[in-house]
Amino acid sequence: MKVLVLGAGQLARMMALASKPLNIDVKAYDVGSNRVVDPLSLSVDYGDLDQGIADADFITAEFEHISHDVLALCEQSGKLFPSSQAIKTGGDRRLEKTLLEQTHVTNAKHKVVANKADFDSAIASLSLPLIMKSALAGYDGKGQWRLKDKSEAEAIWQDIQLFIEGDTSGQPQAIVVEQMVPFDREVSMVGVRSKTGETLAYPLTENHHSKGVLSVSLALNEHQHLQAQATEAFDKIANALDYVGVLAIEFFQVGDSLLVNEIAPRVHNSGHWTQQGADTSQFENHIRAVCQLPLGSTELVRPSAMVNILGTDTVPNNIFEIPSVTMHWYGKGKRPGRKMGHINICGKDKAELTMRLSQLAKILPKDDFPDVSEYVKSL
Repeated sequence: MKVLVLGAGQLARMMALASKPLNIDVKAYDVGSNRVVDPLSLSVDYGDLDQGIADADFITAEFEHISHDVLALCEQSGKLFPSSQAIKTGGDRRLEKTLLEQTHVTNAKHKVVANKADFDSAIASLSLPLIMKSALAGYDGKGQWRLKDKSEAEAIWQDIQLFIEGDTSGQPQAIVVEQMVPFDREVSMVGVRSKTGETLAYPLTENHHSKGVLSVSLALNEHQHLQAQATEAFDKIANALDYVGVLAIEFFQVGDSLLVNEIAPRVHNSGHWTQQGADTSQFENHIRAVCQLPLGSTELVRPSAMVNILGTDTVPNNIFEIPSVTMHWYGKGKRPGRKMGHINICGKDKAELTMRLSQLAKILPKDDFPDVSEYVKSL
């Protein structure tokens, strides 16, 4: 079988690596060059998008901000999974919020803002502090503003107005204004749904962010009452979208309840631990679902964690002295803040995993991993 992935970044790369043992050939459509390439080397050119669609048995995506024209072409082929509507919903916070309301999945109070009148109305009707997120194209902390005092409102609106006017997405831009949630922690669930409607969920993952970017994910399979809530939300959302493939949902935990922060219609950074910690990785399960193969087990085989490598292309070699450390480089050129790779680390139980994470934090350079040590101390 042959799969075309829309996008040629690290997620396409990891899907390709997971597909090799299944004898499934994965190529990637580079949205920047408009060419189909080898997702591992990026140097082999297989033609344009039309050629890629013709050669593929199935088409999927590694990110949600894809041109609607490209999605329409792929949808017409009958090979695209998940659907273009599911991908668009994950890439547009307005559609996402509508979906959450329609499926009765709890999320933060919010208003959609397209102009100054909407902006003033949102501030008047919602309680401060507020977080404002671009409807399109915002991720990893980009396209976001925080309003803590009404005296800051005019300056923030001026910045938002410039952002909206400078948008190059080709779609009408807007801002979703949310009432900030006083959450206890951020967690996420990665799950998978087959074309026949079967759903499986991985254990809920605790996430730690640094400057708006995921830094560490921890999978322990604790808190079964929260796991049940997250699984119910996953099923509602995935079934409403008639979803096929891996879908990630980010939550805020507030006491014993979960509120959805956002969804991602793809394999997800917080699920990278599944490469070493689960029976079947999220990448293999996504390919299985898209290619209409039986889904693999999502069981946690051992407590696991993932540490993102941001903006650096080296780590000390002595991290490999720690048992159950696995390195995943993405083959990218270095630049500040860029996701360059990740480290997976496992243990037989929480105590062993925490000990190994502590060892890892002591070895990693503090300048490149500034708050990993503090997070591990909090476990």
